[in-house]
Order: sequence, then structure tokens, then C-alpha cells
Amino acid sequence: GQIIPERRFVEAINRQAYQYEMGDFPAEWEAWIRKKRKDPPTIEEILKNENYREEMKQKIKDVAEKDKLLQAKEYEEGLVAEPVHTQVKGHASAPYYGKKEPSQDPTSTASTFQPGSWMPPGSGSSHKK
Repeated sequence: GQIIPERRFVEAINRQAYQYEMGDFPAEWEAWIRKKRKDPPTIEEILKNENYREEMKQKIKDVAEKDKLLQAKEYEEGLVAEPVHTQVKGHASAPYYGKKEPSQDPTSTASTFQPGSWMPPGSGSSHKK
């Protein structure tokens, strides 16, 4: 009286089985294979859902274009400030943030300490005596 669970699989037609990747099958077949649904999908159902997804992609594209035009209009009218483009020049955790050449002065940032470097006298250092 042992119950053997049902095994679901897809036979590869145009490719070897190992060449298939996630997303190659319609979502409805993926759900059936993984036993998320009881019955296998019909061709009509797959086509209907595919058309729906395409319609949604087009609607999203249209809304994004309308939003872009609305933002441009608001920028021109002065209703909204244009976004500022920040240029990153380093990282806050870098011990030499903003320094390009050695200094006689020691530096300390958070838990790090960098001793100053030795410069021979008269080499144009920042310390004048």
C-alpha cells in the first residue's frame, strides 16, 4: 500500500534538457510542473495570458512616457526642481578620502590612523618655519 507521488516533466523537443533555463516555459506550465495547479494549461489559456502580459507591458510603457512628458512640463513651468546629479569622488570609509599626495600631518578617520610622511627640509612642504 505505498503511494507513489505523481511525477511531472517536459520532454525537450528542440534543445537538450540541460539547455532550458528558468523562464523558457510559459508560467502556466511552470506552475503545473511544480504542482501549483491541478490541471495542465490549455493553448487558449496560454495565449490569453500572453496577450494580457503584452498589453500590460504596452500600458506601462505609455504611462512612463506620459510621466516623463509631465515631469518635463513641470520643470519648464518651475513647479518641480530638476533632479540633482551627484558625482561620487570617493568612499567615506577610504582612509585617504580626498588626498592625492603624502602629507606631513597625520590623519585620522573613525577607527583608522595614518601617520604623516617624512619630507626632507626645504622640499616645499606646507609647514614653513
